[in-house]
Amino acid sequence: QVQLVESGGGLVQPGGSLRLSCAASGDAVSIYRMGWYRQAPGKQRELVAGISTSDSTNYADAVKGRFTISRDNAKNTVYLQMNSLKPEDAAVYYCNAVRHLYKFWGQGTQVTVSS
Repeated sequence: QVQLVESGGGLVQPGGSLRLSCAASGDAVSIYRMGWYRQAPGKQRELVAGISTSDSTNYADAVKGRFTISRDNAKNTVYLQMNSLKPEDAAVYYCNAVRHLYKFWGQGTQVTVSS
């Protein structure tokens, strides 16, 4: 079982950048497929980016070319680098870990994009 804690959210102006972190404990992130999801008010939670155990990545069309997911196994942490942020990127961002039939979530971190 893995416990996930997100951090790095905050208020940023349009065009700005943020880096979200997902620190894991209890298990190694290297054995999980990791993902970042987001949920805006009134909308369903959606996948933003994912990284497999072999480090292949995938992104939602809306963030391709702007967001980058990465994993640091030594720090047991997954990151989401977000550049060129837009108001529509504002949401609560959640870290997710999946292995076999098991799925774990963090508590989320708020990202606000506003001038």
